[in-house]
Amino acid sequence: MVDDLCIVRSMKTDAFNHAPAQLLMSTGSQQFGRPSFGSWVTYGLGSESQDLPAFIVLNSGKKGPSAGSGNWNSGFLPTVHSGVEFRSTGDPVLYLSNPQGVDRKMQRQTLDVVNNLNRQRLETVGDPEIAARISSYEMAFRMQQSAPEVMSTKDEPAHVLEAYGVKPGESSFANNCLLARRLVQRGVRFVQLFHESWDQHGGLKKDIAKNCSDTDQACAALVQDLKQNGLLDETLVIWGGEFGRTPMVQGGDDGRDHHPNSFTIWMAGGGVKAGSVYGSTDELGFKVAENPVHVHDLHATIMHLLGFDHKRLTVRFQGRDYRLTDVHGEVVEALLA
Repeated sequence: MVDDLCIVRSMKTDAFNHAPAQLLMSTGSQQFGRPSFGSWVTYGLGSESQDLPAFIVLNSGKKGPSAGSGNWNSGFLPTVHSGVEFRSTGDPVLYLSNPQGVDRKMQRQTLDVVNNLNRQRLETVGDPEIAARISSYEMAFRMQQSAPEVMSTKDEPAHVLEAYGVKPGESSFANNCLLARRLVQRGVRFVQLFHESWDQHGGLKKDIAKNCSDTDQACAALVQDLKQNGLLDETLVIWGGEFGRTPMVQGGDDGRDHHPNSFTIWMAGGGVKAGSVYGSTDELGFKVAENPVHVHDLHATIMHLLGFDHKRLTVRFQGRDYRLTDVHGEVVEALLA
């Protein structure tokens, strides 16, 4: 499937610890509190779905990413733009099911009373977060029906489940890739998947083999599935981590340390130049040899692919204008179709 991929071999970042590097990749800053990339996108584009959140997060690791919800938080943007974490087993969202003795009609009546009180308070104080709260309550009510349906893969043909490597009823990265396609089909604007445990300071050969076994087939299936469903041209798929690993050994003879100086990502669909490779490292993979792409440049390029000028999508906060790329970033024209 390499002909569908745009591979960037010259990525670089400023951070060499997990949480700061994840925040930089997700929010454009190493500090907590900035809006995540998905929040900026939904703030700028809105949502196509009335029954599901515009920004959904799926975790397949045991612990989730080191920076936690800071990777999908809305920061100083309205909280309606925060990512909503869906669980892969049980109720997609905690407390989505009504408690015993509460039917849908009673839930609707209760919600109407609460929302009327909130609207009265909104008229009095004018706090936009109250409007966000009303919106989130209404969305949660609709999600009680929409979320279980979209998270169930029972209606998927056997050959699709086999292509992804999905085992029904089992939580996995493969299952989340299939769910990502289902969410995109239903108008969810931004879907973010996390699969942790790539931190091989030792035992690299065994663990990398397992991680690749867990992710490779499903990633290929997702790109091919989007393509077969006519969605790839309008859906941008991005795969990568927060930094690379050193070419030097660590932990005896089978480990690698964090390495911010060079790493690789790939993208597909969404207007990128398919079947292309951009940038390179030295022969050891220690540093970028040509065409460096900083995380800020990647953000600027992705924003361009989504229809934004990254320098103009700004929000004034605490006396100055903020944007995803802060005061950095240039669009990498060579990555565009």
